[in-house]
Amino acid sequence: MKLTIFQVDAFTDRLFGGNPAAVCPLKEWLSDALMQQIAMENSVAETAFFVPNKEGFEIRWFTPEIEMDLCGHATLAAAHVITKHLGYSKSDLVFQSESGKLPVKINNDLITLIFPSRKPLTDNAPQAILDALHIPPIEVLKARDYLLVFDSEADIRSLQPNRSILDQINLDPGGIIVTAKGDSVDFVSRFFTPQASILEDPVTGSAHCSLIPYWAEKLSRNQMTALQLSSREGTLFCKNAADKVHISGKAVTYMEGIITI
Repeated sequence: MKLTIFQVDAFTDRLFGGNPAAVCPLKEWLSDALMQQIAMENSVAETAFFVPNKEGFEIRWFTPEIEMDLCGHATLAAAHVITKHLGYSKSDLVFQSESGKLPVKINNDLITLIFPSRKPLTDNAPQAILDALHIPPIEVLKARDYLLVFDSEADIRSLQPNRSILDQINLDPGGIIVTAKGDSVDFVSRFFTPQASILEDPVTGSAHCSLIPYWAEKLSRNQMTALQLSSREGTLFCKNAADKVHISGKAVTYMEGIITI
């Protein structure tokens, strides 16, 4: 069996920036075990698989370890592949997922994901998270992910989590968002996943399901620009819209290939 595969850098307009995702278009679903093996072999944060249906496409996402409930950058990468490589010419499409319908809008090179809003609520962080960070947060909240708010962009840039401490906890399928008001953008963030093969995710679209409603309220604005401060960096154009968030970004194709199984 031969399968087409693409690797796409998402939330960036330059190669080797943003977050790399593998994308496998399918005619019908493979077994869960095989998709998990492919994702493990790909060794990137997420592999997206999709099949066409009557309304658009069904989509699933796998890390090298588990299937995820929602993934932003691999969804953006899949939309990029569909529009740039598979001859799809409409200005919108719909993905059906475990998190419901995910509409996507295409405007030239800008792809907008319409995702569910996950407003975080005040919470207490596990002690292991606090012990792993050398700077205490000024606020702790939680939706799917823990969201830790810090005083400045400089704090976010300087964080060097102690992995041996973080790996004492399992937040499956969530992670840890650290965020602060930005110096040149509205807000900045980073994202860490304890016990994952890739500790720091380069650009995390799904984290913005919580970041957008949080910062929209704090900044009293619904249109915002965000920067994820990993070593690869990624830019996200954000809109708060009631029970939805709009997450926009660009993507660049790195690789096209064939998987032989």
